[in-house]
Amino acid sequence: MYLEYTINYCTNNTYESLVKSAFWQFLIQPETNETQELIAVEFKNSLNIPHEFSINGYGFNSIRVTPKKAFKEIHFYASFTLKKKEIALDLIESKLTIEREMNILNSLYFKVDFESFLKTTSYTQLQNNDRNLYLFDWSLSVLKNLQNLNSWVFNYIKFKANTTTVNSTLDEVITIKHGVCQDFTHLFCAIARLNKIPARYVSGYLHQGNGYFGDSQMHAWAETYVPSKGWVGFDPTNNLFTNSNHIKVCHGKDYKDCAPLKGVVFALGKNKTSHTVQVLSQQQ
Repeated sequence: MYLEYTINYCTNNTYESLVKSAFWQFLIQPETNETQELIAVEFKNSLNIPHEFSINGYGFNSIRVTPKKAFKEIHFYASFTLKKKEIALDLIESKLTIEREMNILNSLYFKVDFESFLKTTSYTQLQNNDRNLYLFDWSLSVLKNLQNLNSWVFNYIKFKANTTTVNSTLDEVITIKHGVCQDFTHLFCAIARLNKIPARYVSGYLHQGNGYFGDSQMHAWAETYVPSKGWVGFDPTNNLFTNSNHIKVCHGKDYKDCAPLKGVVFALGKNKTSHTVQVLSQQQ
């Protein structure tokens, strides 16, 4: 059994003065992987400016737009259709002993293989006095520790829109104890990496029909590498393992690698941008 999803993405941009030059890169197209298959893609804009598809540094699809004429207003619209399998979660504990798991995490080969997702970034930086904010219990397995971390982050931060921005640091989030999915994910990744577990930031879409919390534009969650199981998805915003409601677009070290829209606009004065995302599902 699988779900068929249709995702409608819109962004509207208006500028106070004439824009003479601009460049945008959209990282919004769902990937095809072992749990989801992209069927159809539609992308257009109100000025009929040509666009091109390209691959970013992590191997994910991006859409680039470079206007060749001046404008004061532009609207982008994308529609994606895909099939998503219902995932049978493997929650059975690893056959590896805890000692063996620790040996793997501490091995030089493991650290080299997963270096990118063990590094601290500006978004996943914990202050010295916050490094003991949550402690792993190494009498438990890696998977169980991550489940407990997922629940702890869910309870530590309260979901509240507009309390943080895309530039907010973990120090700010920890102080106010409120945030959005990006903040939950950065805190989860920071603590996982502190405990030598590779963690990557994932950007995508969330079907919120079951009452889940998520951003109005795109959702964020984490994937961690568990010895003998591979990459396992955790959604600390909703205290869940990721499943058929989560539609992956890309992953990276943090939000900066996965920002849905990056661009440079040469114009004076103020501008206004708004986004809407609609995720529709139909069981097949």
